[in-house]
Amino acid sequence: MLNLILAAMLSFGSYQSDSYVTPSGKQLSFVFFGHASFAVVYDQKVVYLDPVGSEADYSQMPKADAILVTHGHGDHLDKEVVAMLSKEGTVLVSTPSVAEEVAGVTVLRNGEKMEVGDWMTVEAVAAYNTTPGRDKFHPAGRDNGYIITLDGERIYVSGDSEPTPEMAHVKNIDYLFLAVNQPYTMTPEQAASVVNELRPKVFYPYHYGQTEEQTNMRHLARLVDSHATKMKVRDME
Repeated sequence: MLNLILAAMLSFGSYQSDSYVTPSGKQLSFVFFGHASFAVVYDQKVVYLDPVGSEADYSQMPKADAILVTHGHGDHLDKEVVAMLSKEGTVLVSTPSVAEEVAGVTVLRNGEKMEVGDWMTVEAVAAYNTTPGRDKFHPAGRDNGYIITLDGERIYVSGDSEPTPEMAHVKNIDYLFLAVNQPYTMTPEQAASVVNELRPKVFYPYHYGQTEEQTNMRHLARLVDSHATKMKVRDME
């Protein structure tokens, strides 16, 4: 088993990764590609989040057991990469609007939940802008964030969103990914407010750095309650 896990991780090449141990002693890893694209690896299963070819060379990577796409913007949806990573049995989860563009999508609307086999639960959480004037970027009701549950560990990936009323109902998050891309998603102050409310074990700011308005990571780190949450910054530019 260990050799299979090591082989899977080696297939991701030199991309940064972090690994943890689940309650039943299995390995849970995050592999970081860039921007909004990363992978979750668990018990020989591979889940890709918003895989986009501009962020990584997926040609030699493991095929997907599941692909989760938050919305249809070009930095989140890459139809060619989705096709490249798909195999028989791959579960592709996304929104109704993405399903209009891509065949084979299992649609999850905001608030809906599904089981993927007997190994993963996926819940769609509303993702949208709440600051007046920003709603043109990500309007309410269209896009998803996701809560992924693996062996009891809950991973919340916000997608392109600011703090929303729906986020206030999210509970018991172990690993939190918040998009902090200025001026389209969360500011450091907004992100810290969510982190300090949800109090995950680990917080990963992601989806940042490719606009003129840079996110101040040091400022964000100062705002996060380090006694409750460990903040980790990885190469997600």
